[in-house]
Amino acid sequence: MENVRASSTHAAWLMVSVVLVALNLRPSMAAVGPLLSAIRGDIPLSFSAASLLTMLPVMAMGLAMFLGMRIALRFGEHRTIVLSLLVIGLATASRLYLDSTVGLILSAVLAGLGIALIQAVMPALIKSRFGNNVSLFMGLYVTSIMGGAAVAASFSPFVLAQTGNWRISLAIWALLALVALVIWFAQRSTVPPLPEAPTGSRQESFVGNSRAWLLAVFFGLGTASYTCVLAWLAPYYVEKGWSEQSAGLLLGLLTAMEVVSGLVTPAIANRSQDKRRVLAVLLALIIAGFCGLILSPERFTLLWPCLLGLGIGGLFPMSLIVSLDHLDNPRRAGGLTAFVQGIGYLIAGLSPLIAGVIRDQLGSFEWAWWSLAAVMAVMIVMVLRFDPKHYARHIQ
Repeated sequence: MENVRASSTHAAWLMVSVVLVALNLRPSMAAVGPLLSAIRGDIPLSFSAASLLTMLPVMAMGLAMFLGMRIALRFGEHRTIVLSLLVIGLATASRLYLDSTVGLILSAVLAGLGIALIQAVMPALIKSRFGNNVSLFMGLYVTSIMGGAAVAASFSPFVLAQTGNWRISLAIWALLALVALVIWFAQRSTVPPLPEAPTGSRQESFVGNSRAWLLAVFFGLGTASYTCVLAWLAPYYVEKGWSEQSAGLLLGLLTAMEVVSGLVTPAIANRSQDKRRVLAVLLALIIAGFCGLILSPERFTLLWPCLLGLGIGGLFPMSLIVSLDHLDNPRRAGGLTAFVQGIGYLIAGLSPLIAGVIRDQLGSFEWAWWSLAAVMAVMIVMVLRFDPKHYARHIQ
């Protein structure tokens, strides 16, 4: 009985630690949008250049994702996450002293590298430790990522209002990394190692597998809607006359709805092995949200971020869960999700830049919203391919 109780206590502490780590994976990007007008008042930034603050860390996340599992296998999951939290914390704290566009972008890229290492390791760790409830715990993990974005987007403008300094508003999130680092290090004995690979084997490559590419493109297009909204929703409403605080709260509302959907959707989807109906509903919600932003941005203003948040918040974890469902072995599943996220983040990283260029050239973000709505419609067609009866055939 005592062993069971100890085991459940360790599992609970591990999950608390995972949540605290996950809260650090978006503030470095989510805090920028609501503060953009203040940053641009101090540092000369076009919308295209400002898009690099979201685009480059996402691209860095994609590139580093391919190295994440190799680094974890060499140094262990615990040390890899400790290193990653240190990188994120230092990159975020450095913004207190930045006075140039290049420095701001470099801090964003450095944080993106730390984020990527954690995101490469976590799915395999969760599948290994919580194998019977992967959907539920992946939902909690991804929801925590979005929760970090919600807190940063909502709270950063208030720090700006109190201090009058956007650098403090960006750098304050290093404290969150410090808390996560202390808790994660304290429970290092509860972090289970991944199953050992057979002697002499190398990490499996999914480059030649068409299903892996389909999953990666699906994840990338879905995440493109997230990164684009994260970068440009607040500036979109600031251009319409809203204050930075109000626009930040609107983005905070959207990310809060992502948190709700990220918790509820995987729990609902966990009842069935076939996730296609849930995925189609989520994509329809996103399409409705983008159409609302375009056609009626000042009426039913709170409805459109709610629809977008519910759709995006569920789509993010469900894209990873569908990838994990393809394989039973945690190590192979972790390798597949690392590949999916690596390619996916490279795709998603382009969306803020494209939207920024559209804004500079056409004077409005509306065509960017139309483009994303069309992409979501294409993804509904892609969902039809995800029949669980054929998973084993597609990934041997």
